[in-house]
Amino acid sequence: MPTHETSSVSTPNTPDPSDLESAMVSRRDFLRSAGALTAVAGIQTLLPAWVQASGDAHAGGLTGLQPTRRDGNRVEYDITIDRTPFEVAGKRATAITMNGTVPGPLIRLQEGEEVVLRYHNKLDEETSIHWHGLLLPNQFDGVPKVNYPAVAPGETFEAGPFEVRQYGTYWYHSHSGLQEQLGHYGPLVIDPAGEEPQPYDREHVVVLSDWTFEDPYQVLANLKKGEHYYNFQQQTVGEFWSDVSEDGFWDTLKNRLSWDRMRMSATDLSAVRAPTYSYLMNGQAPGANWTGLFNPGERVRLRVINASAASIFDVRVPGLEMDVVQVSGQNVEPVTTDEFRIGTAERYDVIVGPTDDRAYTVFAESLDRSSYARGTLAPREGMEGPVPDQRERPTLTMAAMGMSGMGDGEMGDGDMEDMQHGDMGGMDHSNMDMDHGDMSEGMSGDMGESDGLRPPGTLPEPVMHDPDEGHGPAEAGLPMMTKSRLHEPGIGLGNDGWRVLTYDQLKASDEKDAFRAPDREIELHLTGNMERFMWGINGVEFSDADPIRVGHDERVRLTMVNDTMMNHPMHLHGQFMELENGHGKRAPLIDTITVKPAERVSLLIDGHEKGPWFFHCHILYHMDAGMARVFYVEPAPDSEEEFYYDLPA
Repeated sequence: MPTHETSSVSTPNTPDPSDLESAMVSRRDFLRSAGALTAVAGIQTLLPAWVQASGDAHAGGLTGLQPTRRDGNRVEYDITIDRTPFEVAGKRATAITMNGTVPGPLIRLQEGEEVVLRYHNKLDEETSIHWHGLLLPNQFDGVPKVNYPAVAPGETFEAGPFEVRQYGTYWYHSHSGLQEQLGHYGPLVIDPAGEEPQPYDREHVVVLSDWTFEDPYQVLANLKKGEHYYNFQQQTVGEFWSDVSEDGFWDTLKNRLSWDRMRMSATDLSAVRAPTYSYLMNGQAPGANWTGLFNPGERVRLRVINASAASIFDVRVPGLEMDVVQVSGQNVEPVTTDEFRIGTAERYDVIVGPTDDRAYTVFAESLDRSSYARGTLAPREGMEGPVPDQRERPTLTMAAMGMSGMGDGEMGDGDMEDMQHGDMGGMDHSNMDMDHGDMSEGMSGDMGESDGLRPPGTLPEPVMHDPDEGHGPAEAGLPMMTKSRLHEPGIGLGNDGWRVLTYDQLKASDEKDAFRAPDREIELHLTGNMERFMWGINGVEFSDADPIRVGHDERVRLTMVNDTMMNHPMHLHGQFMELENGHGKRAPLIDTITVKPAERVSLLIDGHEKGPWFFHCHILYHMDAGMARVFYVEPAPDSEEEFYYDLPA
């Protein structure tokens, strides 16, 4: 059991975000800390050893955190959480660090060993660490008010001992308030018990993140004032006339007025973007030029982790193709591509093979094209690869928003009139296929084939929204149609001739030993009101939601439907999900998936990992505003095990 000095803690029935707010840094504390730093000269970017040792080869492994103790197959690690002066691109601030660095130290584990992960809170507020993607006992998962009461100032918590049951690339971060935005994150790599299926000569961890010099709680307050607060990429008069030349004056004018009636913008791609954000690669701004070394002819593995608070990146290495070999820490059949999109909290392992004696740029462009993170792969220190020009900022279309009927064309003028604010009462639904099951949470939907499994090579059919269906004021608009978009690269990609990785290309390296039909289906709608910055699931915010119950050993099809115009990287704690992408028994295992606007996606979950597990959008501000739930996996009927989280009566 965890070590915790608190003698008595009242256990809530349902986690309340107001409780979580007690762990937040106050604006006054934030400004006091930042102001004190103006007197500090010569502060350097806080780089852990694994970032500085850019030339380590695979034979020796990247420089990870040294264990506090090793005894046979048992290993123990200690992490100290504190505030430390921090510098980004010549500007000073304060960060929440782990062992004094941003990102935190690389924790390197071995599949099959017994581990203890111990962390000490030196902050003046509560903190926590969630081990993202790790299969571990529920009480160690690290979500306050769900798995434990959080770690109070001056206290120590032990996650473990537990057996490492997996391999691959993962990460760890705070689940207290908005600490993640303040630097509280780090990489975690687990070496397999056997041989790697794809050999490589050298590896580099590439941690992508976003940093703001604003108080993150003020950022959230600003977003609640208006969704356009950080959008400095609005459509211009020049773009209007450019569209007129292509589509005609009246069609262009009607399109602009339609977006205005829906109180949305075709450029609402990210909640926060540059210049508010500085995008970092391994804790360094683009000008710092993080460098990873290679010898020409080597196969170099890049373990790419999106540890940002709210950013989605498009990653490429111009001049090199990439073999994608692992996703969410799990091996996949290699896919050769030129570029991939990585949502918040996702991980992609790729292998590149530079043969020339020159530098290559590792380029991570933000989805909204407001800026980028970048580093260099080079045969020698001091080299710098050419930085590509940024691409034009894309704009959302009505088709991409699921507002184009059953085809791919734009909606007619009358359809647009009926689409504003989700009001579809004037539309004729008499010929629409409405067989999509009960939309309510926890109810069984259409299972597809008679055996409950979709045939390999097939994806779900498009589904029309019920005109009477809505989720209250927390949902500002409904797409007319939702469908599988696993074969689509995403907005702003795929139009320049480069190969782009898509979810439907991912195939597990091996067939699953057990693969059966689900016992039931749970359909959840991702909902939001951007104007009021309200986010929820089925129109309900986390504070008002009941848990989603999964029976012991029950197999569930989780269908997520994105009713919003934003991408949502959805993460389920404590277990993997089988992505139904048309590959049957070789469906890839993932713990996080980015759900596109107007997309319908389904995954299979087994009720093996007992206890309450947090489920949420990994865009920090969406989660904090309410897009979260608790999945409660029932223990065996004869089990007497108790969990910190109490189910509501």
